[in-house]
Amino acid sequence: MSAAGGTMPAKKPVLIVLHQEQSTPGRVGRLLQERGHALDIRRPRFGDPLPETLERHAGAMIFGGPMSANDPDDFVRREIDWIRRPLAEEKPFLGLCLGAQMLAKCCGATVCPHPEGRAEIGYYPLLPTEAGRSFAGEIGQPWPSHVYHWHREGFTCPAGGATLATGDDFPTQAIRVGPAAFGLQFHPEVTHAMLCRWTVRAAERLALPGAQDRVRQLEGRYMHDPQVARWLDAFLDHWLALGT
Repeated sequence: MSAAGGTMPAKKPVLIVLHQEQSTPGRVGRLLQERGHALDIRRPRFGDPLPETLERHAGAMIFGGPMSANDPDDFVRREIDWIRRPLAEEKPFLGLCLGAQMLAKCCGATVCPHPEGRAEIGYYPLLPTEAGRSFAGEIGQPWPSHVYHWHREGFTCPAGGATLATGDDFPTQAIRVGPAAFGLQFHPEVTHAMLCRWTVRAAERLALPGAQDRVRQLEGRYMHDPQVARWLDAFLDHWLALGT
């Protein structure tokens, strides 16, 4: 309660950066709203501005998309440059897939395709590093054994950052930069409906080397998503607390 006996002040919104007209923040958005945070959704690709400061936000997230962090489009370069703001302010930042690659590129790391043209589309093993195991202790929840991917490019860990988890075809799966910025190559936000939509609308991607077919992806979700959901719940609580 406030000193005047009223209700607690409203929690700050979380900035959500999306890249397509029909994109949603999926399960992450729902969990943030359940915690009392409004979603300030921006789509710079379609002209939305990004804030000069995050002092009025609890944190910021940049989600995935079909474009590359190496593309020359103005909005891509603007988003990458903008990431310097949450880093400088030490505000909670989370990059998912493309967003993680943008974080890495902002910090001077490399974003590039797999040398053999392989993709990760489906559920693949996640291997925490020593730093990642320590982080699991911070949040009180072990990393999921398998996570959902949809990408053809990967990234290296920037100088000064920490690799929290690795994988097989794409060695850098999770990074931490500074006290409150994280990049995840995988998609913990994906809902069952999103998986079904992606595997239908972009079915041609499932023929890429390394990609799993739709049936295997659905089976993977039933097997692995409960563990992903538990981890994400603990991660978000920890992530939000870094801004308080």
